[in-house]
Amino acid sequence: MAHVFVTTQAFPDAIRRLTEHGHDVHTTEKALMPREELLNGVEQAEALVCLLADRVDEELFDRAPHLRVVANLGVGVDNIDVGVATQRGIAVTNTPDVLTETTADLGWALLMAAARRIVEADVHLREHGFPGWTFIPPHLGVDVFGATLGVVGAGRIGSAVARRAVGFSMPVLYCARTDKPELERAVGARRASLDQILTESDFVVLCVPLTEDTHHLIGRRELARMKDTAVLVNIARGPVVDEEALVEALRAGRPRTAALDVFEREPEVHPGLLPMRNVVVTPHIGSATEATRKKMAHLAVDGVLAILSGRQPANLVNREVPLGGV
Repeated sequence: MAHVFVTTQAFPDAIRRLTEHGHDVHTTEKALMPREELLNGVEQAEALVCLLADRVDEELFDRAPHLRVVANLGVGVDNIDVGVATQRGIAVTNTPDVLTETTADLGWALLMAAARRIVEADVHLREHGFPGWTFIPPHLGVDVFGATLGVVGAGRIGSAVARRAVGFSMPVLYCARTDKPELERAVGARRASLDQILTESDFVVLCVPLTEDTHHLIGRRELARMKDTAVLVNIARGPVVDEEALVEALRAGRPRTAALDVFEREPEVHPGLLPMRNVVVTPHIGSATEATRKKMAHLAVDGVLAILSGRQPANLVNREVPLGGV
């Protein structure tokens, strides 16, 4: 029997699988767990199921001498010091694939909302009523059909975003470390440099993981290269964009609009963004559908059960960790 610590509310049927395998599970009713409670909770844990908001660092590992596996409820693992985990023989798993299409859907929802000023129009109608149909309303948007889509990061989610452009007859540019021949065949996408994407695209969707190379990938210089009619969509990680520079650029009207599901210092949102009517903001809900979150929970449990039984899960992040070491 292993002690499993879960830092958030989770779907009961997923957690029940841990107890059915004889493991002792400690969970919480809180949506977000305070840091000190997290540190105290891992002291006896052999497995940790955690959120992107949970910082899993050397301090935590020092408090968790029995820890064998960290199962992250998300694809990105930038909240985890994977290097330290690997040094200590602790497996790290994530939840790839199951959230790809859901997150791509959210990217398009943000793109469409920003393009047609949906949120702004909704708020205006609720506050001032429907003034009647007018030829030039105060919420003129921009066309999506036939516009150029630029995807920065053509991994699973970026490719899914690009595939959706077919129905809108959009030329697609993508930026990636390697060619994506399948994507090129499927949607006629063309690989381009980041500068080309910024200068040529009407919609720029960020889908890169957060690394040292992608931190502030979009800053003042990059924003200045965008069209003044362009829309920037971020469904990657908040620190990919220099938020201070984005606020300045939006005030200057280049790009015209942004749609953000992630923020540089979550849960803090730059105060300059909130009053802006030309910004659509959502609270990091890319994978937030009931079906997808259930799949994520079960995939996290799959990883925990595999590691605790000495097997290598398909979603193991640090594959250099020997199973004998866990």
